[in-house]
Order: sequence, then C-alpha cells, then structure tokens
Amino acid sequence: MDISKQLIYWIDGASSDLETAELLINSRRLLHGLFFCHLTIEKVLKAWVGKTTLDIPPKTHNLLRLHEISNLSLSEEEIKLHEVLMIYQLEGRYPEYYPNLPQISFVNDILTQTTTLLLCLKEKLQK
Repeated sequence: MDISKQLIYWIDGASSDLETAELLINSRRLLHGLFFCHLTIEKVLKAWVGKTTLDIPPKTHNLLRLHEISNLSLSEEEIKLHEVLMIYQLEGRYPEYYPNLPQISFVNDILTQTTTLLLCLKEKLQK
C-alpha cells in the first residue's frame, strides 16, 4: 500500500468536505453543514490512522475511535468537538434520527473549530 497516496486521498477529501460544509452553512443548510464538518474531521483522522498504522483506516465513522487509533494527542476542546460532531453525523446516515436544529452561532463556532483542527492536523502530517 502506498501511504503517501492514502494521505493525499484523505486530506484532499477533508479539504473538499470543509468547503462543502461552508457552502451549506452559508446557505442555512445547518444540519447538512454539520454533517460535512464531521466528514472533514473523519477524513483527516483517517489520514492520521494511515500514517500511524501504515495500513488502510477502518471503515468507521466514529471519531473517538479513529482518534484512539491515531495516537494523536488532542486537547479536551478538540475531543469535545469530536463528541459534538458525532451527534450530527447520525442525521445524514439514519433518517429516523432527527436532532434539533441548532442556532447559527453554534454552527458557526463548530465550523471554526473544524477548520482550525483540520489545518492543525494537516500541518502536523507534513512534519
């Protein structure tokens, strides 16, 4: 397996998903935007799992599990972001699950945190 190709795949996907999240949130498609925030972090964590294990990441959407496998050291705030995003990834996958529509200020804060974490983890990957 070519790890460098895997890293490029996951990072490019994460960056693209962040752009989609921004577009959706700016269009007031808040739940869908949060779903794409989750995808952004999921993909950057999968890049880290690939780098750490030298293997293809597991087919899971659980950010906490991916974080655990990646051996990344993250702050409590970053772990809390994982927990929040886990709530909103369900809406996009399971139609019987309908979370309450959050306030735009909350969504914008999550988008900012997602952007910051993605940039930080991308930078660390290049070291």
